[in-house]
Amino acid sequence: MRNTLAALCLFGLAGATGAQEVAPAGITVELNGVAQIDSGCQLTFVAASTHPEGVESVVFETVLFDSAGAVDRLTLFDFGQIPTGVPRVRQFLVPELSCAALDRLLINGVNACTVPGGDDAACAKGLTVKSRTEVEMLG
Repeated sequence: MRNTLAALCLFGLAGATGAQEVAPAGITVELNGVAQIDSGCQLTFVAASTHPEGVESVVFETVLFDSAGAVDRLTLFDFGQIPTGVPRVRQFLVPELSCAALDRLLINGVNACTVPGGDDAACAKGLTVKSRTEVEMLG
């Protein structure tokens, strides 16, 4: 339970009173870091699930926009398993992309989602996105 409450507090989902409120089922995806490396731009995300039994696997269709607002590319990011209440860090290297030219990321949809109980739409319901970087995150 402590891990669940810690994850909820990390993503601002717990109430300010400190009472143990039940958060609606969903996934939070935070763009936590952007780093230029030789072969491209490395994006670091922190993801958390409030689904009762977690997420077995999720793949997000993601659109990357350049500083002029044009679509640079459409790609799939496989976040894998996201247990309930246990934040997971995922990194993706986008080859031949300058981080300085990256302005926005859009979670365009869910390409694949597996949750206990078989609700394939569960990953799209309650999706929250945020960014700790200068790159705007939309979803």
